[in-house]
Amino acid sequence: MQTAEQTRQQTGSETVGHLINGEVVISGGPTQPVYNPATGQVIRQVEMADQATVEQAIAAAEAAFPAWRATTPAKRARIMFRFKQLLEERADEICRLLTEEHGKVFADSMGELQRGIENVEFACYAPETLKGEHSRDVGPGVDSWSEFQPLGVVAGITPFNFPVMVPLWMYPAALVAGNTFVLKPSEKDPTSALFVPQLLEEAGLPPGVLNVVHGGKEAVDTLLHDSRVQAVSFVGSTPIAEYIYATGTANGKRVQALGGAKNHAIVMPDADIDNAVSALMGAAYGSCGERCMAIPVVVAVGDETGDAVVEKLTAELANMKVGNGLEEGHDMGPLVTRDHYEKVRGYVDLGVEEGAELAVDGRDIEVPGHPEGFYLGGCLFDKVQPGMKIYQDEIFGPVLCVVRVETLQQAMDLIDAHEYGNGTCIFTRDGEAARYFTDNIKVGMVGVNVPLPVPVAYHSFGGWKRSLFGDLSAYGPDAMRFYTRRKTITQRWPSAGVREGIKYTFPSNH
Repeated sequence: MQTAEQTRQQTGSETVGHLINGEVVISGGPTQPVYNPATGQVIRQVEMADQATVEQAIAAAEAAFPAWRATTPAKRARIMFRFKQLLEERADEICRLLTEEHGKVFADSMGELQRGIENVEFACYAPETLKGEHSRDVGPGVDSWSEFQPLGVVAGITPFNFPVMVPLWMYPAALVAGNTFVLKPSEKDPTSALFVPQLLEEAGLPPGVLNVVHGGKEAVDTLLHDSRVQAVSFVGSTPIAEYIYATGTANGKRVQALGGAKNHAIVMPDADIDNAVSALMGAAYGSCGERCMAIPVVVAVGDETGDAVVEKLTAELANMKVGNGLEEGHDMGPLVTRDHYEKVRGYVDLGVEEGAELAVDGRDIEVPGHPEGFYLGGCLFDKVQPGMKIYQDEIFGPVLCVVRVETLQQAMDLIDAHEYGNGTCIFTRDGEAARYFTDNIKVGMVGVNVPLPVPVAYHSFGGWKRSLFGDLSAYGPDAMRFYTRRKTITQRWPSAGVREGIKYTFPSNH
C-alpha cells in the first residue's frame, strides 16, 4: 500500500494513474492538470483513460468476479471492518489530499470522510442485509424462498464535490453484495479517490475486485456501452444524469443517476430566526456551496421575516473567514477550478443585471498570500423573483437568494413548481405547519429545522423529479437492492415411488 505522499508522486512523475487489478497503472496517455484551488497552481497531472484502459479495468473486474462472488458475505464484511479501521487511522492523510485538490476546509473534509465511513459501517451488515425470505409449506410439501444475488461487474461515476464520500456511497455496498466494481471519479480532484481504494486492498480486498480509472467522456461512454457492465451509479448534474440514464438503460443496464438540485429553505414568521440564520450560513456557504444538498434559496414568509433574515445573514457574512482550507481558522475555502469560479461569478453578475438586490457582494474578496486562488466570498441576494436565472439554475457556489412570499402555501407552490426536488426544509415552531409541509411537499428529502436533511447511512439518499433518474436511491437499503437481483426458488420433493396424476390447471396452493 502506498502512502499518501507516494500516491501524490507515483513513479516520481506527479501523475495520478489508474488502479487496475491491484496495480497503479500509468500508460503514458494524455493528461489533464490538477489544481490546488487555494493557490491556483497546478500541483500534478491526472492521466485520462482511453477506451482500451477502461476495458482493461472492466476485464480485471470480470475476471475477479467468480471468486469474489463465491466469498461468503461474512468474509466480505470482515474486509469492510478492516477498511473502516484504516480509514479512521489514515483520516488526516485522506483529508489533506481531499482539501488540497477540492479546496474545502479541513474540518469539512473530515466531516465528509466520517459520512463515508458510516456507509462502510452499513456495508458491514451484509450478512443481515443480504438475507432472503423463506416460507415453508406454501403448498403441500412445497417450500419457497428468495435470495439476493450479485449482478456482476458494476460501475460508479462520481462528482468533484465529494471525492471520498460519494464513492463510499457506492462500492462498499456493491462489493459486500458480491459484485466487482469500476470507479470513474472526477478528474478535478482524483488523488483521494485513488488513495482510498488502495486502503481497501490493504484491508484484504483481492486484486481486480475494485478498479479505478480517471477520464472524461470517452471513459464514461465505454462504461455505458460495454456489455460486461451490468449497472451504473452516477452523481452529478441533471443534464449528465439524464444522458447516463438514457444511454445506460438503452444498453440494458440498471441505472441510478442522481442529478441537480435547487433546495429551498422556508423561514416562517414564528421561527427562531437567530438559530435559522446560523443553520443557513452553514447550509448555504459550507463547502463554498458546492453541495447538492446546499441551501441556495431562502423563502421568507412575510416581509418582516425577510427583513430580519437578510439583516442577520448580512451581519454573519461580515464575520465569515475565507481562505486556504489547510490553514486553521477559515470557514470557507475556494471554488474547485478557475472555470467554476468564472461560472459562479458570472451568475452573480447576471443576478445584478436581472434586478435582484445584491445585499452582500463577495466578488472582489482578497485572500492574503493567495492572489491566484479561486476565491469568491459569500454573496447574498434579496428580493429574488422566480423567473430569474439565479433562482432557476443550480449555481453550485456561495450564492444565497432570498425570495419573499406571503403564505406557507405560496412558498410550497414555489418549491413544487421547480424542476428539481432533491432537498428542502422549513424553520418553524408550529408543529401543524411542519406536519403539513412534510406530508405534502413534492421533494425527496425534507428537514424540519434541519437545513441539510441528508439521511443517515442506514436510510437511503435520493430526490424527486429531475433530481433522480431511476427507481432506487443511493446507499442504505436501496443500494443493497440496486446491486443485487432477487431470485425466488420453489422446491418440492415428492414421496419416493409415488406416481402423481397429471394436472393441466395452473398450480395453486390448494
